[in-house]
Amino acid sequence: MTNPQILSKIVDHIPVIWGEPENFTAPAHLVIWMDGLTGNKERMRPYLATLAASGFVAVSFDAFQHGERATERPEQFISRIAGSYRRHYWPILGQTILDTTRIIDWATANLKVFSDVLMGGISMGGDVAIAASGIDRRIKCVAAMLATPDWLRPGMKDFANPSIEFAQGEPDTYAKFFYDRFNPLTNLESFSHLPEITFECGEQDTLVPPDGALRFQEALNGMYKQGANRLRVNLHENVGHDPTIPEMWQNCLEWFTSHRERLCSGKGETNVSFR
Repeated sequence: MTNPQILSKIVDHIPVIWGEPENFTAPAHLVIWMDGLTGNKERMRPYLATLAASGFVAVSFDAFQHGERATERPEQFISRIAGSYRRHYWPILGQTILDTTRIIDWATANLKVFSDVLMGGISMGGDVAIAASGIDRRIKCVAAMLATPDWLRPGMKDFANPSIEFAQGEPDTYAKFFYDRFNPLTNLESFSHLPEITFECGEQDTLVPPDGALRFQEALNGMYKQGANRLRVNLHENVGHDPTIPEMWQNCLEWFTSHRERLCSGKGETNVSFR
C-alpha cells in the first residue's frame, strides 16, 4: 500500500492536515478523525493514511488548546484539567465542536468531497464527533472509540488510580454554556436526523465509562427504531481505556466503509454486541 501524501494548512486559526486517495478524480467521502485529550493532529497521520488508502479524503485538526494551539506546557495543561475537570474540559469540547463546523465549511468548499461528512475519533475526539453530529446535520456517520455522549461521566475513576472516583469539580458559567447546548445525552432532539453512530467501548473502561453510550442508545431507541443498525454499541470485553486495541479501529474503518451503502439504503439495526 502506497502511503498517501499528508498535506497541511491553517484554516482561519485552526491547523489542519489531510490525506487524499491516490489519483482520485471523482468526489470522495470526507472523514474527520480526531485525537484524544493531550493529543494532536500529527498522531492521527497513520489513521489518515489508512482512510485515504481506503478511498476517503481524511482530515484531522488540532483541538482547542491542543497541538499548535497549546499555550502552556503539557504538565501545566494536565494539572489544570485535573484540578477542575468540568470547568476546563467542557470548553475544550465546546470550542472544538464549533471548530468542526468551520473545518467542514472549508473542506466541502475546497476539497473534492461530497457534502455528507463522516467523523470519529479516540476518547475526547470521539466525544467531539458525537456532539458535533448533533449540531451539524452534514455529519451523517460517526465512529467513536472509547468515547461518551454523557459529559458528566458518572463513576469516572482516576486514570492513575482506578480505585478512586475522580473529583470532577464544578463548571463555571462559560463551561456550562457548552454543556447545556452540546451535551448529547441532554440534547436528544438534536439527533432526530438519525446519524449513523457506532460506539467502540472498553467494557472495563473506568475513565470513560461505557454506560453513557448504553444510556444514550436506550434513550434514542424510539427515535431510531425505523433506522435499524444506525445506532450501535460494541462492548469489548476485558478492555479498559486502551486505544491500541486493533479491533476497535478496524470496526470504525468498516463502519465508515459500509456507510456509503448504508446511507443509500437507509436500512440498519440498533443493537448492542460484545466483541
